[in-house]
Parts: sequence; C-alpha cells; structure tokens
Amino acid sequence: MKTMILMASILCLSISFAACSDDNSPVITDKNLNETTTFFSSTESNNYTTYYKPYVGYVGDPMPFFDPVSKEFRILYLQDDRDGNSTIYHPIHELATTDVANYISFREAIPCGTAVEDDPAIGTGSTVYDEATKTYYTYYTGHKATEPREVILLATSKDCKIWTKDRSFRLSAPIEAGYDKNEFRDPYVFYDATAQCYRMLVSALKNGDGYIIEFTSTNLHDWDLKPEPFFNNIWGRFYECPDVFQMGSYWYMVYSSQGTKNEPAVVQYFYAQTLEELKGIAVENGQFPTFVPHEGWLDGVSFYAGKTAGDDTNRYLWGWCPTREGQKTTGTKSWAGALVAHRLIQNGDGTLSLDVPQAISAKYSQSVTLAEKTKVGDVTVNTSSYTLKANSFVRFARLRSRNKITMTATIPEENEAVFGLSFVDCSDKAEKARIFIEDKYNFLKLKEVEVNEKTGEWNDAGAITERAITPAADNVYHIEVYTEESVCVVYINGRYAFTNRIYDLAKNPWAIFCTEGEVTVSDIKLSTY
Repeated sequence: MKTMILMASILCLSISFAACSDDNSPVITDKNLNETTTFFSSTESNNYTTYYKPYVGYVGDPMPFFDPVSKEFRILYLQDDRDGNSTIYHPIHELATTDVANYISFREAIPCGTAVEDDPAIGTGSTVYDEATKTYYTYYTGHKATEPREVILLATSKDCKIWTKDRSFRLSAPIEAGYDKNEFRDPYVFYDATAQCYRMLVSALKNGDGYIIEFTSTNLHDWDLKPEPFFNNIWGRFYECPDVFQMGSYWYMVYSSQGTKNEPAVVQYFYAQTLEELKGIAVENGQFPTFVPHEGWLDGVSFYAGKTAGDDTNRYLWGWCPTREGQKTTGTKSWAGALVAHRLIQNGDGTLSLDVPQAISAKYSQSVTLAEKTKVGDVTVNTSSYTLKANSFVRFARLRSRNKITMTATIPEENEAVFGLSFVDCSDKAEKARIFIEDKYNFLKLKEVEVNEKTGEWNDAGAITERAITPAADNVYHIEVYTEESVCVVYINGRYAFTNRIYDLAKNPWAIFCTEGEVTVSDIKLSTY
C-alpha cells in the first residue's frame, strides 16, 4: 500500500511539473531537439503580453490616450472576433498600461448596436477627459449597410470603465458642403488651449478626394463645421485615423494612408512649427509649400492605424501588426492582429524617430546562452565578433517564444553592404525569412528567400515588406530585435522601427548573414522573459 501511495504521489508531482512547464521553452519531442537545426512545427500560443492580443480574437485600430485621473495609458481598440458576422462587428474593448509593456484588459467597453441602429459595426474614434464635468467622452464611428453608412457617435463614462452611449448625439457628414455621406469616420478630438475650444478632425471624402475636415466645440456636444478643411487631398490618399498633437515646439499630424495604386497602406506624418501651418499644408501642382516641413513613413507596411498618446515624459505610437492568411509569412495581410507600441523620439530638426519603449527592453531580462551551430561561406571568427563576406551566414540555436536580440554591425569604410538577420533558418529547409539591412540600397526589407546550405548562395525574391532608411553615416548599425510568437519588431540605431509577422520564428534556429560587401557583427546578446 505504501508503495502504491508513493507511486501515486510521484505521478501527481510529475503531472504538476508538466502542467507548470514554461511555455516559453521549446516543446521537447525528443531529448536532442535543442541540439538539432531542423524545422520544428508548433502551434502558436495565444499568450501575447508585450504585443498584446486577446486570448480570443485580435486587436484592430487602437485609440490610446493618457488618463489624467488614473495616471495610466488607456487603449480602447476595435475587437476583431472573426466570427463570420458581417453585420455586427468590432465592439470597442479597453486596456490599461502604466509601462507600455504589460496590459490589463477591461474587455468590452462599448458594444455594437443592433442591425437597425447606427452602430451595428464600429469604427475608430478617440477619447478626451473633461475636467469641468469629470467625464470621459469617446467619439467613435458608427457603420451600417444602409445610407448614410457612417456617422459620428458618442459614449461617456465617469470612471473610464463603464460607458453609456449618448443616443442624443449624432454627427453626420456635411453633405451641403459636398462631402460624401458614406465616407465620414475616425473622429479625433483634442483641446486647443490657445483657441480655448475643442477641435474634432474627421476623415472624409469629397468628389472622390480624401480630406480631413474640422469641427469646433466649447461643450463637447455641439459641433460647428469649419469652412476650410484641416487637410486637403495629396496624391489620391485617403487619410484614416488622424491624430494631431504638439510635441516640444512642433505640431504633428499622424495618419494612416489607406493606400493608392502608387503607395502602400502605411502610417505617415507631417509636422510644422504652428498648428496653423500644419493646417496650411497643401499640394499645389504636385509640390508642397516650401515653408512647411513634411516627412514620411513611421514603421513599415505591417504596422497600421497608428495613433499616439503621451504623459509628461514620453509619447508612444500604438498600431496593429496584421496576421497573414494561412499563417504564412508570405500570406496576404488580414485586418487586425497584435498591438505594437513604439516610443516617439523628436529630433532637433522636428523629424520623428521610433525606438523601443524602455519597459519592453527591460522586460526581456533573462539572459540566454548564444549557441553557434553552423558557419557557411567566408566567415572570420574573432573573440566576440564575426566578420562575414558575401554569401556567408552563421546559424545559432533555436529561439524561445519571446526573444530579444541585440548586436552591433560595422561596415568597412567605403564598403556598401547588404546583411541582416535570418529567421526560421533551418538546415532542412531552403526557405529562410530574412530581414535585409540594405546599407547599399537604403532599405529595410523582409523577404522569404531560398539559400544553398553548402555555398550560402541565394535566390532573390520580391520583398514582403520594405521601408526606406538613411544609411548610418559612421557605418555602424546598432540593432535590437524583439519577438513574441510570430511578431518581430526590429529597431535600427534608435531611429527606425520595422514591424513584421514571421510565422514559425519561435522555437526554430536563426542566423546572421551577408549577401553583398562585408560586415562585422559584434556583441551579440540574446535574452527572453
């Protein structure tokens, strides 16, 4: 009997250890898995915390703001359940965070309406807090199948958790001014201290051209249309998710371009020294006015619907990284995915850079031993660095589900190199998902390419995603990579962010490579949490 009890106790203890096993570690199907470099297929976990997604469903357009009462960031977002309902969808859910690295979910905040109301489907909006009435106001887009398809609606709250729809409020497109009654969405509201009024910006369409139009109010309920649009059409763009803010001595407008036949859908921005100058940006004969600075992309084409919020110290940009059809890195982008946040850096000339939020960097604090597995091509090994020439790579052991990779890449003077990091870099699969840092061609690119295991030669392929960069003036690239499951975010020199979805990245080998020129990669560190 004692023997049976002892055996039962051991069995229960074994089950307990198995149940508490670290999901961040590879699932060991055989004891030598960590010694191999062949492809390992595992089911992607729903446990996203840094790049948040709900356990069921996905994160759509985020609507962040800093709550002056709780002193935390609140992120309302469109919940994408993907349940097949084409009439009632995208209720607003709510998150809170104090550090932009960990989130608390309050689940559904503003539900969808019925099929006969204005908001069976919900679109992007924004939130402001009115100190005088101690009330939170969230303006959002109501969308339905019948005309007018889109109107601006309102929900209010006293605690920023329990929301009540104000059915007395309904703002429709000013058709008398020529605006399309069916394309009228994404309200963004902010307080203009100079004018002592609230301003609401709305994405609109007029004669087929995209505009951002402006309303003003002193009581957050009655809104007057300004005669001139806040922003006019540029090259056929439709401006989604507008966000206007002041940072230092500059004013900015961040928006998501829906994409044109010549441009992909990306998050972009303009800036000027005053709000009036920002409003005055216009295109005449295809040219911007010389007195208004303007800039381009923030991140790449796998980061969308970016909007910002700031406290007294930092301002952050939140957007979503899409999933891809068939859970394939090369698959078509789907709407919604995981929540990704960057820290906005203001440069001396007013331009913006993106860097990792400090708390995310600190979160990946558990050091992991770097284990080299394979060297191919012309590779020179020094004490703490590798020098790689064209068609060479160095493969390392399997990653965890959550990884931080840091390194410094140095290019010889007058040498133009192409190099980068390779994921799902398995010895039994020719296809590798490679992040190319093209110092020679001024681009960051994600490609899935075929690589010869013996020679390091590779067959080029079209970019899945890409973005332009300015090469490092000193030929030095400080690289930080943060991954969680299939989300991969690369930061270059604290200036550029490049977000992507790379399936099977977790629990498979990875590599550094060079395809043109020469690069020395040093101080490689790997960590997790």
